[in-house]
Amino acid sequence: MVHDPPDPAAATPPTARQILAVGAHPDDVEFGCGGILIKEISRGHAVTVLNLTRGEAASSGTAEERKREAEAAAVAMGTRLQFVEIGEDCRIENSPHNAMAIARVIRRVRPHILLAPSPDENQHPDHAKAARLVRDAARLARYKGLRDLETHPAHAIDALYFYDITGTGMGSTPPGLAKIIVDISGVFATWKAAMECHASQMKTRNYLDLQVARARVLGAEIGVEHAMAVWANDPIHLEGLTDLTLSGRRF
Repeated sequence: MVHDPPDPAAATPPTARQILAVGAHPDDVEFGCGGILIKEISRGHAVTVLNLTRGEAASSGTAEERKREAEAAAVAMGTRLQFVEIGEDCRIENSPHNAMAIARVIRRVRPHILLAPSPDENQHPDHAKAARLVRDAARLARYKGLRDLETHPAHAIDALYFYDITGTGMGSTPPGLAKIIVDISGVFATWKAAMECHASQMKTRNYLDLQVARARVLGAEIGVEHAMAVWANDPIHLEGLTDLTLSGRRF
């Protein structure tokens, strides 16, 4: 079942860039890249969070509770929130049908930047499947001749990035994927508040402290207080080397 809210681009200034962050479950986006999204919102860009399930199989928290938590987190971060239910928690299938469902959302939201969970296999199986689905959906969204996608015009994203949720999927940079570290020190309190909205998940494990610890380690890599990382699906294109002005190393 796909929820089709109004086009988010309609209420966004033309200079803002659209970002679509996809999570397999409520809380994936908040824990995995929430600080980066909040930072981009503070810079004037627009973010939509898309959840593929309601976390029905969670050890703690019902599907309705987790939906309410996701709604509260979206308010805390300043994001839009959507669900496209392509299967229950732990039952997501990597299928053309599901990729097409996500492609419809991509065409509707028309993001410049797309984020998805790590494609690494050594984690919750839904995360890796979501990564492959989102990657496939990004390609499908730009093909003009596909049946069932005619409702909205074809759309090509500018970049796809992966984020790590649990700390096991991308502890080190996988071959071929560039690691990008973003300073989130200035939005740390807002990010922490968004994670705290997912109180049901803290009953199983103290995910908040885990993510904060990881943010401190990543911050230390670039000489700031807190940071988060994403990994680029494709080589990073620059007009010139001097476009890069920051480095994690202090020589």
